[in-house]
Amino acid sequence: MKSRNASENRDIVEDSVLMTLIGNGEDLAPVVRHSFEMGKPENLLHQLKNAAKRKEVEIEELCKLHYEEFIVAVDELRGVLADAEELKGELASDNFKLQEIANALLSRLEDLLESYSIKKNITKAVKMSRICAEVLDLCIKCNKHVSEGQFYPALKAIDQMEKNYKNNIPIKALRNLIEKRVPIIKNYIEKKVCGETNEWLVHIRSTSKDIGQKAIGFASSARQRIEDLLARQKKAEEESSLGLGDFTYTLDVEEINENSVLEINLVPLYRAYYIHKCLEVGNQFREYYHKNRMLQLNSDLQVSSAQHFLGSYQSYLAQIAGYFIVEDRVLRTAGDLLMANQVEAMWETSVAKLTLTLEKQFSQMDTASDLLLVKDYVTLFGATLRQYGYDVGPILDSLTNSWDRYHELLLAEYRVKIKNDIVNDDCKQMVIKESEYQSNVLSLHLQTSDIMPAFPYVAPFSSMVPDCCRIIISFINDSVNYLSYGGQTKFFDFARKYLDKLLTDVLNEVILSTVQSDSIDVSQAMQIAANISFLERACDYFLLTAARKCGIPTRIIAKPQNTLKAKVVFKASRDEAYRALLDLVNKQLTEYLSLMENVNWIIDDVAQHKGDYMNTVVIYIDSVLSIAQKILPLDVIYKIGNGALEYINNSFMDTLLSDNVKRFTANAVMGINNDLKILEQFVDEKFHSTGLSEVYREGSFRGCLLEVRQLINLLLSSQPENFMNPVIRTKNYNMLDYKKVGIVCEKYKDSPDGLFGSLSNRGANQSDRKKSLDVLKKKLKELN
Repeated sequence: MKSRNASENRDIVEDSVLMTLIGNGEDLAPVVRHSFEMGKPENLLHQLKNAAKRKEVEIEELCKLHYEEFIVAVDELRGVLADAEELKGELASDNFKLQEIANALLSRLEDLLESYSIKKNITKAVKMSRICAEVLDLCIKCNKHVSEGQFYPALKAIDQMEKNYKNNIPIKALRNLIEKRVPIIKNYIEKKVCGETNEWLVHIRSTSKDIGQKAIGFASSARQRIEDLLARQKKAEEESSLGLGDFTYTLDVEEINENSVLEINLVPLYRAYYIHKCLEVGNQFREYYHKNRMLQLNSDLQVSSAQHFLGSYQSYLAQIAGYFIVEDRVLRTAGDLLMANQVEAMWETSVAKLTLTLEKQFSQMDTASDLLLVKDYVTLFGATLRQYGYDVGPILDSLTNSWDRYHELLLAEYRVKIKNDIVNDDCKQMVIKESEYQSNVLSLHLQTSDIMPAFPYVAPFSSMVPDCCRIIISFINDSVNYLSYGGQTKFFDFARKYLDKLLTDVLNEVILSTVQSDSIDVSQAMQIAANISFLERACDYFLLTAARKCGIPTRIIAKPQNTLKAKVVFKASRDEAYRALLDLVNKQLTEYLSLMENVNWIIDDVAQHKGDYMNTVVIYIDSVLSIAQKILPLDVIYKIGNGALEYINNSFMDTLLSDNVKRFTANAVMGINNDLKILEQFVDEKFHSTGLSEVYREGSFRGCLLEVRQLINLLLSSQPENFMNPVIRTKNYNMLDYKKVGIVCEKYKDSPDGLFGSLSNRGANQSDRKKSLDVLKKKLKELN
């Protein structure tokens, strides 16, 4: 019983699950597969049948529920069918009437469509006619512009035709004609424009020189204004430093001169380039322009062999300057016709050729003034093109390379001037009036004192000194003028070098050659020596002038290491002049002392020896020292006096030692002693009168005669043999030499050789002195 109930309950559950699956519309395949796998398809079939029965019951119940409503709906449907039949009849009647009316309208519609077709054709024809008319109008305009030379409007008309009508011209004949004629017109325009360009190229080349000259003229005016401004500023500073006058400050406003604007007509070039761009051959025109301008440049850079460079350098440089001014204007205003790298390449080529040309021409010039003229114009040329952005450094460097050449020529020219000035100098002290003192002394810093002298002023130098100073100042100006150009500022060292060369290699050499010549006398040599001293002092002024011209502060030049080498050279030359002066003095003394040959060395009486030669010597030395006292410093006077007296001393000694004097007596020695006393007295007085005694307190001129004085004293002494006593010799005869004393003593005779000479000189003193002298001779012989 229980198992049957369980089986029924399971069937109920399975039926309910199956009904749920069917109700949900799910797939029953898994259930069917499961039933067959379990081997119980009958149960599934039974369940399906039960499910079908349940659905049929549900359908019957539903049909019963809606039957009445269905009957009512069927009745209503029958009513609708009757109304539809009635409506169909009415629709047929209306369709018939509509067909009758539509036939009449259809005929009218066909007429309207035909009219529309005619209108469309007429509109198309009108449009085609209008296009042809517009094209023909553009053709007429193009022909008119071409005939009038207005190529840009003509090209504009052609461009309009090509852009707007080329593919829209309805008439084939007209289209073919335009396609054929347009290239011909373009080619004609291109040729005409090229012709105009060639004419412009010829014109711009012919006007480039004028353009360059004007631009260089503007640069020259600007430089002059700057120089005038600096000069006024310098003058104001000098007056301010001296505290002179009242000063008012003004503002200098530079007025722009309308004429300073360069007028360059580039309109034909602009038009030609634009037309070529319109023709789409702009690159070709750029190449054409650059090629032709390069040919012009190469031609401009050639120096004419038909004319000397000095006669053509201005036009030559102006032509090149004008060329690059035009190219700069083209570069800045003509769009991309000219590129910056092209201009730079042209400039570099020109700089290389121009530099070689200038260096070659500089080397061939034979006057410094020519070099200066060309240099000045080259600097203006550089200043002009620097304003347009060109690098002129290499060109200015070529001027630097010509410095030595210029100064070589300049030194040669100034050598002639200095030589003429020194040769024509009278070597006499310059007498200066008050009106001449400023120009000849103060302005050249040659004053020896700050106190104004009495006039007329007798200067210690000759006219050669101020003349040479002015020549040297002129050389400094010429040198600095050449060294200073463009942006050059550090050229003072070169100016000093060339100034040193002038002073040492020119002025000093000319002076030395004059000093060493045989044509000058003592007074001239003395004056030249004095002049050298002033030139040596003037070196500081020369250096200061050069520094001022170069813009170097005075405080830098004031340093000791900045002095000129010429000062040392002049000092050496001055010493050489002193030696030459002393040689001339000694030469003259030789002539006067040669009168000693007339002396009777074996004279019987002292009174017969008058010593005329010594009077001449004294007068000559007095004149020499008197002149020297006026123009030479005391140390030089001291040297001249010492040198002359030493020469006299040596001359006396040489005479006594020479073979010309075979024998001399005591009377002759006494005569020389008298002459020597006269000389000693004179030199003592001169030593004091010249002021040397105040400077050389320990010295005197007498010391230069010490050797001959000791020899005379020895020969006249009562006991000559004391010479061999070391103590006495050191005290009284320290300047004498054994050998010389021996030679002189051999020649010395205590008495003359006259008939009564031995009788007249007998005496005890004479005999003792002779014995002593014989002893001395014997000892000197043994010693020698």
